[in-house]
Amino acid sequence: MYLHLGEDTVVCGRNIIGIFDIENTSVSKHTKEFLNDPKKKERIVNVSYEMPKSFIVCSDKNGKETVYISQISPATLRKRAEIKGSI
Repeated sequence: MYLHLGEDTVVCGRNIIGIFDIENTSVSKHTKEFLNDPKKKERIVNVSYEMPKSFIVCSDKNGKETVYISQISPATLRKRAEIKGSI
């Protein structure tokens, strides 16, 4: 199953490692460090120009991680995933 993250971005459910609330997690030093690595490698994709509410960590078939920044709340993304059975 696929999960719509916002705008024109859809990811395969089995590639999702985690869905995180950007407001609650971005205050942590560890999260900032974690998000810095993909930023340096240009593996962060902002899927909306609106205020971000979540970030989604995905892994491709080669094990490379991509972080998607979305305006959709983690709760909504989780509900979508549960309904579609993708996570």
